[in-house]
Amino acid sequence: MRRVAVVGLLVLVLVAAGLTVTWVRSPNSLVRATGVAGVAQTAATDQAITDSGQNAVKAAIASVGPSVVRVDVAASVTYDRSGSNPLSDPFYRQFFGTPSQQELQALGSGFVIAHESGKYVLTNAHVVDGADSIRVTGSSGREWDALVIGADDVVDVAVLRLTGDASSLPAAPLGDSSTVTTGDWAIAIGNPLGLSYTVTLGIVSATDRDMEKPDGGGTFHGLIQTDAAINPGNSGGPLVNSRGEVIGINTMIARSSSASGVTIEGINFAIAINSVKGVLASLVESGRVTRGWLGVSIGDVTTDSATAFHIDPTTRGALVITAFPGDPAAVAGIKAGDVIVRIGDTTIVTAETVTNIVGGLAVGTTVEVEVMRAGSLLVVQATVTERPSEDDLVNYQGRTSEIQGTAYFGVTVSSITETTRRQLGLSSKDGVVIVTIARDSRADRAGLNSGDVVLEVNRQPVSSVDEWNTVMAELGASSQITLTVLRAGRLGLVVM
Repeated sequence: MRRVAVVGLLVLVLVAAGLTVTWVRSPNSLVRATGVAGVAQTAATDQAITDSGQNAVKAAIASVGPSVVRVDVAASVTYDRSGSNPLSDPFYRQFFGTPSQQELQALGSGFVIAHESGKYVLTNAHVVDGADSIRVTGSSGREWDALVIGADDVVDVAVLRLTGDASSLPAAPLGDSSTVTTGDWAIAIGNPLGLSYTVTLGIVSATDRDMEKPDGGGTFHGLIQTDAAINPGNSGGPLVNSRGEVIGINTMIARSSSASGVTIEGINFAIAINSVKGVLASLVESGRVTRGWLGVSIGDVTTDSATAFHIDPTTRGALVITAFPGDPAAVAGIKAGDVIVRIGDTTIVTAETVTNIVGGLAVGTTVEVEVMRAGSLLVVQATVTERPSEDDLVNYQGRTSEIQGTAYFGVTVSSITETTRRQLGLSSKDGVVIVTIARDSRADRAGLNSGDVVLEVNRQPVSSVDEWNTVMAELGASSQITLTVLRAGRLGLVVM
């Protein structure tokens, strides 16, 4: 990733320092207390409440603290003086100056969890992305080498396996972030600026925040906002509630406003732990998370967007701003300006609902999508593909180019873009990718699929849409056609 070692400096912390509780009462209520005894009783009660709160915080720290680890990362980077390298970011130069070496040492935090029969370390994906080596240090000072066994750049979480015996490490209890509310106490534990095992205390300032990622590579959804102090080095550390349960993973801090340049303090963000729990099994078992993809840029219906797309502003659903060419929605016939009102059995109210529903569908699932177009309802069938990576989505233009080949024998193809090449794991852009297959056509009956790459027609190489059109135009309606097809990394012959 572009910002790996650099962004890996953003680790969260929690310093339980200077909590003051002030009780507000009217003067009259104090006067009515029974003299010195009444005042003494009130003071004793206040002190008992204060002590109880302090003891709860200490107990929470004791519950999770021993599971918190320091994550040291060594990564090889190439410094690009043009400014395109993440190391040119002023935020990172503030702490390390302009780097001149290719070897970068970065620091983050993490914490131990128990999953199935093993113990693992959770941290941010951006902390360890691109790492050549990872060293984990426990609160006791013992060290382990670590390997990344799974990472997800959407949630920004990575799972590490420690080499050697890690059975002595205590595991942190995981809470339920759906129960977190504004005003709850929040404790951050981590290694800010290299200061190992630092604790800070604050409250949950807000929940369910959506924020653009610092490197511009996508958007975080459902973040927990807190004023518990965090700094570079806290990334990957736990955010803990007053019951001693992890409710989030510290991941991002806000320090200035791009609009005004005003310095900002106390605005920090953590990934909700329920988001992490939702992908944990996939990361441990397969090393990655596969999400469904419809291929649309969407937004909620607002007064402005309704005016721009000439739709009824009272329409409930997700407005399609772009249907990316070659992706499932465009292939199914969905267009910009359509409003998605239903997917399967789920009624769509907001754009976020579409993301959640489609993301949970297995790749290859065909789902019924109902859209509102020009005041009329239209139902289409869309077969979801795999969601592109966060890096791919930064400049995403679709699986295929706008220019497509002529339809022959029920199959339409398009040229292979750089994005398509990365998605399909191709070593070159040779060939053409199948975009659509007409139902009950020769291509359909032959078993061709959208996303197949055609490299040859009757043993004649096809490296572009123009060559495809030329070769196919020479074939008669009854000609036997043998296609050399690349599918899921395997070559095969398809006769149609």
